[in-house]
Amino acid sequence: MLAQFGVKIAAVRSVAATLFGTRYGVPAAIMAAALTLGGCLPTTVPLAGPDPADPGARVAGVGYRSTVAPYTSLRPAAPSSWREQNDRVAPAPKSDR
Repeated sequence: MLAQFGVKIAAVRSVAATLFGTRYGVPAAIMAAALTLGGCLPTTVPLAGPDPADPGARVAGVGYRSTVAPYTSLRPAAPSSWREQNDRVAPAPKSDR
């Protein structure tokens, strides 16, 4: 049983060596070259605007707007009847009828 297992591993290894040796050799070399040359690229990208480290650079003004400024509390509200509330929001009757 172990001999058969060893034969199967040897067969798979020879097929894998053939595939990787011929089919994947060139792409592996290209990838290794790309990774090696990738370390030669500059680490910073040129800025499109003024340098953020320059204290004299002009920047846009900063304003403050409260997110809750237009809020007004509606509690406690006196209870009213539902008929009065409906009359307040109902459309005005047409005068031509």
